[in-house]
Amino acid sequence: MTRQRAAAWVGVVAVVAAGVATPTLQAQGGREAAAGAVFGAIDTNKDGTVTRDEWRATFDGWFARWSSGASSLSGDALVDGLSQALPDTGPQCGGRSPNPRTACPNDVTALPVSAPAKPARPRKVLVLARAAGFVHSSIPLAARTVEEMGRKSGAWTTTISWDAADITAKNLAQYDAIFLASTTGHFLDDEKDPAATAARRAAFLDFIRSGKGLAAIHASTDSYHRSRKPNDALSPARLARLGPGIMLAFPLGGRLVAQADTNGDKALSREEYDKGTAAWFDLVDPQKTGRVTRAEFVERYAAIMPPPPVRQVRGNGQAPAGPNDKGADDQIGTWPEFNTLLGGFFKFHWNDGQEITYKIDDPASPLTAPFKGKTPFVVADETYTFGQEVYSRKNLRVLTSIDMAAMSAEDKAKEQFPRPDGDHPLSWIRAEQKGRVFYMSHGHNEKIYANPVLLQHLLAGMQYAIGDLNADDTPSQK
Repeated sequence: MTRQRAAAWVGVVAVVAAGVATPTLQAQGGREAAAGAVFGAIDTNKDGTVTRDEWRATFDGWFARWSSGASSLSGDALVDGLSQALPDTGPQCGGRSPNPRTACPNDVTALPVSAPAKPARPRKVLVLARAAGFVHSSIPLAARTVEEMGRKSGAWTTTISWDAADITAKNLAQYDAIFLASTTGHFLDDEKDPAATAARRAAFLDFIRSGKGLAAIHASTDSYHRSRKPNDALSPARLARLGPGIMLAFPLGGRLVAQADTNGDKALSREEYDKGTAAWFDLVDPQKTGRVTRAEFVERYAAIMPPPPVRQVRGNGQAPAGPNDKGADDQIGTWPEFNTLLGGFFKFHWNDGQEITYKIDDPASPLTAPFKGKTPFVVADETYTFGQEVYSRKNLRVLTSIDMAAMSAEDKAKEQFPRPDGDHPLSWIRAEQKGRVFYMSHGHNEKIYANPVLLQHLLAGMQYAIGDLNADDTPSQK
């Protein structure tokens, strides 16, 4: 597994490592594909049928290899082994595929044909698509959308980069704006070269503050922050050795340990392992025939892995403590200058599919013109909330926000670490010395990049950041 591909699952696998099931794992590739992949790994002679003896022999071999001769198998070793034994059931295109820099075919649609402002001169935009944390499948689509939107409207030309080393003062001199395509983690940093990290950070800040622009989408705000209590369950060394079956390995291994670990030591003795895996065969062979076909296994897979309950997760991949956590925010910033420049950092999200109604906070702005006549404007996507440490209307001008009055009490109650003011922005702009910043929260799901209203909003925001579209960017509150 490549380091980038391993990093793609950090936010998800940490949830399972903490003992929480997540629907993303089961939905990835579909439950039928997941069941078929597990069956294929156990069906060693590939005859389409698994006997009880074949089942036992496969699991015996796995225990012998993964325990390295020890009398027990730790939960981590079980998951690591399963990740190598099980096939990849992840997406086959987009940012979490084996070709993570290629957008899925036919995803670039509904692009605006004209820009709201005439460029003052030929403009150039650098799209940075490097994610150092969770890698969104929509990243290559976001990058391509910006590139094609600039070309089609004539508002700018685009260079797409996946390398933080391109953020240098010399290279940035040719550009008018940087676009962050759902960057996550410490995306500019080189952990082995502090001097390079410092130079990139300085070049980035100087570029914007000198009069250039920054436009950013969705998970760019999931950058340069961490939990007050970081989850260190997944070390870089462990991530490097995880195999392609990681998305199946964590829920499957976690469930076996949860069911078979009778003494609570988070490991399986040989006796516990044998009893647990034998019990699984009984679940998929209820008639006690001693053999299971692929079709039967797929049909009965839910007996082993029932659909998990829907749970919300925090930005660091940890499970929530309860329906509403109290006290200080869970998240704290790790690069204060960036956190303030961008305007906030991610704290919590409603799951993709949650419908959100837009409120237009600045109807006079040219950036919100695309929403006129579209009331109510409703979007289903993964919607962020932002911590109290940085986000404030005194620091930025809010363009759109969540209409909380349109949200049910049940959906409101899902929010972790709720803001006392109930203020949840969806897009904003702000001045950073001589430069300009635009941020749009939605953009997790690929379908957002086919929404003509949001694309027009993004186009206007890009032109504001570049410097071709004038807009009032005084803070919303004094």
